[in-house]
Amino acid sequence: MAISSSDQQLIDTYLDAVWMEKGLGQNTLDAYRRDLHTFGVWLASISQTLVGVCGPDVQRYLAHRFEEGLAARSTARQLSCLRGFYRYLLRENRVQEDPTALVDNPKLGRPLPKSLSESDVEALLAAPDTDTPIGLRDRTMLEVLYATGLRVSELVGLKLHQVNTRQGVVRVFGKGSKERMVPLGDEALSWLERYVKNSRPMLLNEVQSDVLFPSTRAREMTRQTFWHRLKQHVQQAGIDKPLSPHTLRHAFATHLLNHGADLRVVQLLLGHSDLSTTQIYTHVASSRMKSLHEQHHPRG
Repeated sequence: MAISSSDQQLIDTYLDAVWMEKGLGQNTLDAYRRDLHTFGVWLASISQTLVGVCGPDVQRYLAHRFEEGLAARSTARQLSCLRGFYRYLLRENRVQEDPTALVDNPKLGRPLPKSLSESDVEALLAAPDTDTPIGLRDRTMLEVLYATGLRVSELVGLKLHQVNTRQGVVRVFGKGSKERMVPLGDEALSWLERYVKNSRPMLLNEVQSDVLFPSTRAREMTRQTFWHRLKQHVQQAGIDKPLSPHTLRHAFATHLLNHGADLRVVQLLLGHSDLSTTQIYTHVASSRMKSLHEQHHPRG
């Protein structure tokens, strides 16, 4: 069942509006588009449209997702997207009431982010073959990622002018085009200078580009390509843990807190707009401290 052309046009209009109002990144807009399109397709299967929806329809849709075995967290994210969409339609007088207003959010646990031990990180950083241009690029990307806690999308999107080697900082444009300055640290800076001098020109092969970490085609690397490279290096390092593209970002935050960093400093470095988002890492750090206490204290 396909979504109707009128519903598709409504989704496109909404996405254009939120892009103009909030300056959302392309990845967020793509996620909104997928969520709204999925909802629109389901509505078409019950002969309903986006503007004709009522509260019970939304409830039925959430129940359908539950029956399909989809994760509560994914459903909560989709409901959040629908809330924003219908607030917009209500404001634009396209609907008379918000069908999501009385719908409760799915109950969620809050899973702790998966992280790596410091020895795991050292093994991972040592995995790429730095005698090759690609290996040196990968090692530098991992060093920068661990040193700064950047999102993978921020890392692969870095441009040469965003790095100030004299000051040892990288200028990052995060979610909502918010800018932040993040220190690189001596180790990452050393690898970065070596890479820019020796490896980047070979990868670009005389192609003019300001991309800091080009792919083998001298273009901006995709998040999927980096994730594929990361999985290869994880295997080479002998790390047998479930990882995600955010794993080194989680390790960055957790290890800083383990070594006494202030939570608000970590918040600024990660680019979190809300401190509560950063606070989850205190649970990771506390868990690690408890484990160390039990392991090393004579009465642990």
